[in-house]
Amino acid sequence: MQVFSKSRLYVVFGKHILKKVPCKAIRPLSSDVREESVINYWKRNFRLFRGEIYDKLRGSKLDTMYDTHKVIMSCDTNIVNKFNIQTDNAIGGKSWAKLCMSRNNRLLFHGELSTVVPKDGETERSGYCALKSKQLYGAFEKKIQIDLSPFNVLKFRIRGDGRSYMVNFYADSYYSDTQDDIWSYFLFTRGGPHWQEATVPFSKFFLSSRGRIQDRQELVDLENINCFGLTMADAVDGEFALEIDIIAATYDPTHTEEFAYEMYNAKY
Repeated sequence: MQVFSKSRLYVVFGKHILKKVPCKAIRPLSSDVREESVINYWKRNFRLFRGEIYDKLRGSKLDTMYDTHKVIMSCDTNIVNKFNIQTDNAIGGKSWAKLCMSRNNRLLFHGELSTVVPKDGETERSGYCALKSKQLYGAFEKKIQIDLSPFNVLKFRIRGDGRSYMVNFYADSYYSDTQDDIWSYFLFTRGGPHWQEATVPFSKFFLSSRGRIQDRQELVDLENINCFGLTMADAVDGEFALEIDIIAATYDPTHTEEFAYEMYNAKY
């Protein structure tokens, strides 16, 4: 179903910030699965496997002597299809969110947050909208991780609405009971028409699982990042809009902090 945005919602960005183009609404994961023949399946996987072997033999594409940043997200023609949107509709909430391109050809994450708790007798809290990158797969459905270990800060070029968002990282793990672990930190935006550059050090990210901050904190596993995303859940009802130009990981030699939180020797 194609849904068109309403420009009246985003007066903070100007009267005509949005293009009159279809936005990406929430779709089931099954819509991304394509049917293919057995021959095409093996051809595709062997082509990917050959490319992975070539990359291993050639070595890393990153020269740490000269490359001081790595672009994680930039606005291209297919950027909208690289993300999934999740809202509290899954638990009966009333929040909604969409993803589309703005008039400036930048990624626009917008919607309306509602903290109204569904009357199901079980849910205690509601009100979230999340943007999450899709998991990339290599040959034979092997997950592809992003290696950010040479860097220590995350930089954004964004134009916000004055509300605060959460930056999230999802890392692959050997243990199945840690599959819900998320590393997060706050992204504070300024209102108004001007772009801003925000910096978030990796040392500030804290560990949570199923919405609860953990007592035993850990550093982000920067070698095995599966996905990243943004969450709007500031408990304030109303419309929100965040325009994103670029997200990149960089190395800042002036940032020497290793971990921002005190570690406790908790005995279990």
